[in-house]
Amino acid sequence: MGIVINQSFKNTISTYLGFGLGAINVLFLYTNFLSDTYYGLVAFILSTANILMPLMAFGVHNTIIKFYSSYKTKQSISSFLTLMLFLPLLLVIPLGLITLCFYETIAELLSHKNTIIHDYVWHIFIAALAMAYFEIFYAWSKTQLQSVFGNLMKEVFHRIGIMLLLFAVYFKWLTVNEFIYGVIGVYVLRMLIMKLYAFSIRFPSFTIKRIDNIKSVIAYASLIIVAGSIATMILDIDKFMIGEMLQIEEVAYYSVAVFIGTVIAVPQRAMHQIMSPLTAQFLNNNLHDELKDLYQRSSLTLLVISGFIFLLVVLNINQLYLIIPQQFSEGLIVVFLISLAKLYDNMLGNNNAILFNSNYYRMVLVFGVLLAFLAVVLNFILIPIYGIEGSALATFLAVFIYNTTKVIYVKHKFKISPFTKQSYLMVVLITLLIIVFYFWDFQFHPILNIALKSLLLGIAYIVLLLRLDISEDISTLLKKYIKF
Repeated sequence: MGIVINQSFKNTISTYLGFGLGAINVLFLYTNFLSDTYYGLVAFILSTANILMPLMAFGVHNTIIKFYSSYKTKQSISSFLTLMLFLPLLLVIPLGLITLCFYETIAELLSHKNTIIHDYVWHIFIAALAMAYFEIFYAWSKTQLQSVFGNLMKEVFHRIGIMLLLFAVYFKWLTVNEFIYGVIGVYVLRMLIMKLYAFSIRFPSFTIKRIDNIKSVIAYASLIIVAGSIATMILDIDKFMIGEMLQIEEVAYYSVAVFIGTVIAVPQRAMHQIMSPLTAQFLNNNLHDELKDLYQRSSLTLLVISGFIFLLVVLNINQLYLIIPQQFSEGLIVVFLISLAKLYDNMLGNNNAILFNSNYYRMVLVFGVLLAFLAVVLNFILIPIYGIEGSALATFLAVFIYNTTKVIYVKHKFKISPFTKQSYLMVVLITLLIIVFYFWDFQFHPILNIALKSLLLGIAYIVLLLRLDISEDISTLLKKYIKF
């Protein structure tokens, strides 16, 4: 776990820096510098681009991780990487031509509820393409066990760029329409910088020769397009459907709530960047004991870290909503449901990496199709009844069923489970702390209330972790900086 903890720690810092910048953008700059309509439009464009991203990438960002370590000679590696660079064009070019030929039809379909979307279909396409090739170049660097710079670009770079653009709107240096063009430009620039970095680690030697098990590679990439699209879609289908079923402003309100809840996913996102290639190595080399150890350690480590963040969010959310515009406060229930779903995601450790990089990756497609169907149906049923809270409930139920199914399947096929006695002890500890702290607020300014409660919670959490010695990895890390 040494390299995992080391790079995960660095990735966590950069990811939280990114989320900190994102919090400023989402909670304060977007809500004050843009109208709710245009904020909702930007959220809709980026969410739709995220849904299209795995399709544009042709599953290559996952395929590189799975198969790279199975090639041993320089020629086979070069041929494999050359194929990975050009494979996405098999879908990018046809999709571009379809968009060009049927722009009006596509635009009318997307904008039937909100006409403002009509002129921004190409923005969605270009953003999706930039996101796709960014992930490909990031995966390229992760195969060399270098994830830190890529994570910095993934989490921090675009948020700084958007922050600067928002201030440019505030000072009237840019119109809102120019701002949206600028946002797309930031994603394109991020992709180009990632390309230069990836090639600096391992410069491509373009070799067009037949590679071993090419049928398996193409089959995996083709299936993982759908599986990856579904996994990404679950994160953004709710925003897309809200934009299609409710007023575009509701997307803005929902986006703020989801951003707050998604903070809990930061540790998993940071650790995944290095866990995925390691998991692929263990699977390719049949290292079952090492795989089990990584599975359980990653699950417990993520539960401990994300459990604390979950507590910070849930116990301070009422105060946080007092310092942002009032119309966004209807997302309170959304925050809780999304937070709970993300906490469960973290508890699965490297479960996704095991499924995506094993011979059972086809089952991810089966589970994913069921999940997507369930999420869409639940959203159609619950959004008209409960609005954005209904969408959050639909996402929570779909994620809960999906995650439980994956845990059971990995247990059945690999005879390993992510949960230990310490996992259940952590769940009890988190529940007790919610009971103790939730109804306890100071009668000060909300920011001071958040700071004081967070400080007391942090002290109690660290003391309990060390006294109970729940996680060896976390305790070792904490004892480097805290003396009892």
